[in-house]
Amino acid sequence: MCGSRGLFRRWFSMVERCPRCGFRFEREAGHWVGSLGLNTVISFGALLVTIVTGVALTAPDVAVGPVTAVGVAVAVVLPVLIFPLTRTLWAAVDIMMRPLDDDDRAHLNDGRAH
Repeated sequence: MCGSRGLFRRWFSMVERCPRCGFRFEREAGHWVGSLGLNTVISFGALLVTIVTGVALTAPDVAVGPVTAVGVAVAVVLPVLIFPLTRTLWAAVDIMMRPLDDDDRAHLNDGRAH
């Protein structure tokens, strides 16, 4: 909502509310499923690009071992690396798709989280 920093306590632990405006990130049960989906789509897209590029660069004798190793590394590391990005991006997408209602506005404050 306000562009504040400090939304994560640790890499996988997001604060419940924005430290600046008090916006509650999880607006309903199951809210973060969209974040998981976004992370999955981005990760699978990167994996596809990795495999296609690896095959194209090593054709006609495809280097299956190296292409597989790089693919596995992308599939394991990328979802972890982009986790905070997809969490915050999903919160923004959710606000665009479902603007704040009166209940959400009631939880906003003058800059201090509850």
